[in-house]
Amino acid sequence: MKLALAILGAAAAVAAATAAFAGASADQGAIPRQQALYGHIRSIERVHGRYRLRFDPAWWLTGLAAERACGCKPVANDYYVVDESPRTLTFALRSDARVRILIRTKGPVSTASISVAELAQIVKGRNPRHRHLLMPKAGFWIRVGNAYPSPILALDQQYQP
Repeated sequence: MKLALAILGAAAAVAAATAAFAGASADQGAIPRQQALYGHIRSIERVHGRYRLRFDPAWWLTGLAAERACGCKPVANDYYVVDESPRTLTFALRSDARVRILIRTKGPVSTASISVAELAQIVKGRNPRHRHLLMPKAGFWIRVGNAYPSPILALDQQYQP
């Protein structure tokens, strides 16, 4: 009886280890569900009832990469942005994407959640709700889904001291 339990226990351990190894191997090559990119929004247009966003990507660097890119040590505010070309990428933009922008308040920096339609107006230089925009030209982090047409799911404006 003890031998049977020992064999059963060993078989269960081997099965668990095999399953864990197979899961780890599969996860290492998995494509992430979303990717984050930093850059500047050049335009947002509504085409055939859908939004398209033109985006100028840049590298937001910190640490050693920032020091080497700017050629200085220490790096001011511990970040350095590299925007090597004016080339823009065009993304589908979901009309229900989450958008957060920086606004002025009496206290510290704050954010406001707005609609994609309002962001499109702000990018055009308008401010339909008369918000106290803190940094109208600051860059954004966008989160892009990986399923076709790989739409932008969220946009967060980046504070830059």
